[in-house]
Amino acid sequence: MENQLAKLMSASVLNARTEKIFKYVEAYNQMDAENMIANFSDDIIFKNVMNGEKTMELQDIEEFKKQAIEALSYFSEREQVIESITHNYSTTDISITYRAIAAMDYPNGLKKGEEISLNGKSIFEFSDDGKIIRLTDIV
Repeated sequence: MENQLAKLMSASVLNARTEKIFKYVEAYNQMDAENMIANFSDDIIFKNVMNGEKTMELQDIEEFKKQAIEALSYFSEREQVIESITHNYSTTDISITYRAIAAMDYPNGLKKGEEISLNGKSIFEFSDDGKIIRLTDIV
């Protein structure tokens, strides 16, 4: 177990994880759904948690891709900025700031053209072969 932990926490593994996360965030910011999923496992599990409540759960790459494409119409601009990265045994957590411009009016009162800003966290879980198998967004 100790040898496996050393292997998983080696610089090459952590750099590969970091690179995949940066590529995901870059694709997200460019509204490029195809490249967002480039390093995802086919059986990815995605969860969104807001104010302690699970607001969405998707299971498999096709469901995630469909949602990612649909979400492109929600905002005319969007940007995640990574503030910190914490590597754990099989997960890497990033703290982010998020800014977006609404592309439509929302039932919660947000109007088209208004800006939203949030702080949040994303937790990426990796398989032994380096694929992202779980992504949890928390705001």
